[in-house]
Amino acid sequence: MPHQRRIIAHALTTCLALCAALLSVALSAAASASDPARSGSVSQPHIQAELFSDVSAVAPGDTLTVALRLQPDEGWHTYWLNPGDSGLETRINWTLPEGASADGIQWPTPESIAVEHLVNYGFKGDTLLLTDITVPADLGADTDTFALTADASWLVCEAECIPGSASLSLTLPVADISELSPHTALFRQGRDSQPQAADWPTRFVIHDTYLEVRIQAPDDLPTTDLHFFAGAAELVEHAEPQSVTREAGALVIRQPLNLYFNQTPGRFAAVLRHDPPGASASAWLLDARNNALVAEAGEVAGAPAPTGLWLALLLALGGGVLLNLMPCVFPVLSLKALSLTQGSAHRGHALAYTAGILLCFIAIAGLLLALRAGGAALGWGFQLQSPPVVGALASLMFALGLGLTGMVQLGAGWMGVGQRLTHSSGLFGSFFTGVLAVIVASPCTAPFMGTALGYAVTQPAPVALSVFAALGLGLALPFLLIGFIPALARALPRPGAWMETFKQAMAFPLFLTSVWLLWVLGRQTGADGMALALAGLVVLALALWLWGVAQQQGSRNKRIAAAALLLLAVWPLWSATQSVAPTAGNGTGHARAWSAETLAALRAEGEPVLVNMTADWCITCLANERVALDTHTVREALTTHGVTYLKGDWTRQDPAITDYLAGYGRNGVPLYVLYPRDGGAPRILPQVLTPALVSDALAEAAGAP
Repeated sequence: MPHQRRIIAHALTTCLALCAALLSVALSAAASASDPARSGSVSQPHIQAELFSDVSAVAPGDTLTVALRLQPDEGWHTYWLNPGDSGLETRINWTLPEGASADGIQWPTPESIAVEHLVNYGFKGDTLLLTDITVPADLGADTDTFALTADASWLVCEAECIPGSASLSLTLPVADISELSPHTALFRQGRDSQPQAADWPTRFVIHDTYLEVRIQAPDDLPTTDLHFFAGAAELVEHAEPQSVTREAGALVIRQPLNLYFNQTPGRFAAVLRHDPPGASASAWLLDARNNALVAEAGEVAGAPAPTGLWLALLLALGGGVLLNLMPCVFPVLSLKALSLTQGSAHRGHALAYTAGILLCFIAIAGLLLALRAGGAALGWGFQLQSPPVVGALASLMFALGLGLTGMVQLGAGWMGVGQRLTHSSGLFGSFFTGVLAVIVASPCTAPFMGTALGYAVTQPAPVALSVFAALGLGLALPFLLIGFIPALARALPRPGAWMETFKQAMAFPLFLTSVWLLWVLGRQTGADGMALALAGLVVLALALWLWGVAQQQGSRNKRIAAAALLLLAVWPLWSATQSVAPTAGNGTGHARAWSAETLAALRAEGEPVLVNMTADWCITCLANERVALDTHTVREALTTHGVTYLKGDWTRQDPAITDYLAGYGRNGVPLYVLYPRDGGAPRILPQVLTPALVSDALAEAAGAP
């Protein structure tokens, strides 16, 4: 009998448990049916999962927050962004209506969870993972509901670990105004569990055996009862103790590197948690950045102070004036000089030339800003990173050179249009010369330009465009002064027979510019691409010669043949731009190829490093290399002082180099950064170098007496 009673009792207990489970599911389903902001609970081994929305009805264009609620059994836990020595972070894959987007998980403050000799980072008890979801503005045009699904996966652990997953869905009605759900307290709880964002500059350095993090935290934050949670996996030994000190006003945290550490991150999210005894904990969310890649204002020796608008405008104006002295602008200035030797209408020519410069600068700046806003990593001179643009410019310079030799008369129709529009012969030609001056000025970066352009691309569009316009005004300023100051105009040579010889002589700088552009194209596309481009120029020369003959003879048939040859010349030129140069490192001679990882590794070893950011289309860069960096004096100084020379090639678009430039407030090349031995603030060298300047800087960085 006792045995039978035990069997009956066990059966009744099982039945009651089953009924309770069924009742729980039924109640959850009923709650979900009456509450569109709640998915209903899904039970998995040792954990329950549920999805909530902070609104019961959503409006087009709004942002709603969704919470994944995980409730592990007592003694069990789930994992943070970096799970620590073992484990797996919770992941959510979203299925959303077209046009909607989901941000990343807003993680609560983690806690250290010791399991045997391991330390993991995660959450015990009720956990809320919040995610912001943006609703498309055109929602409601063809639907009255907003449906979303979260495919969540997790690992729940005690001594043993069990993976789990669930697909949780919500269907919210669409309304004119979003309506708050009844779960406001739940979302308040979720936000309170998160670390507060702190704008404390946080920099890290990887040393041989440990990670060092420097945080510019408030002075009243104590060094005791602090714990630093690095968001990067396999970076530190989580079970090893952390050293927390204050040095030079910064909070310094050191921890041994992970046994499996193999790659230095550029940046990572981190949490600093303060757990004083007998008081509630506080936590701050930090953005830790690699000290070798980022230069804060005031941290870099030789870097300018934070730039304001008026200072940026003055720097841009001065940089534009100095741009006239750069070798890349000289061929176009020779064209402008021709118009000034005509002996009249200097003011009109100067204004037309200035208008062409300003409009072209603003157009290029607008395109650059629009592409950057769309996510493209671009900077000053970005158009010359495109082989088709380089090929087109090489052809244009070659054709203009042929025109100056007298083989063909180019632009006669344009001049006629200019006369009809302005009542002054040749003004359209001056306008076109201004446009051309801006295009070919792209390979050069004059002193002061780097700071001004770096400031411009971080500002709203009206401010940025004003800085670019100031740069253009500086470029046009010398000819504006000649046009509006009669004494300067009178100092120009008088017109005469010498002008024809001068005009023909000016063709050769244009030919040299075309040769240089073809060399750049060859670096981008290889020898085959350069050969195709040269073939295209031969066909172009034949077409222009035939056009010149037709002009002299008035032959309609020859004009048609010349036009056909012009079209034929396009094919080899276009084919040339589609070739791809063989892959090669950007290190040459005594330079090693730059990469963020190489630089970080050298910095971690305490080695002095010289970084040269350059491009084959950058005339200033090539001049500095020929005059200073590639000289025997600098090579010997590099060897004597043990300085590693890294060279980054921006000839083609490279987002990593663009990010590096932006870290130093620059938007174009050249950029020369010298990192001293055993750490310390990097130093930016001037944009115009000499062997003595570089050698002295290398000795100083190496700590030579």
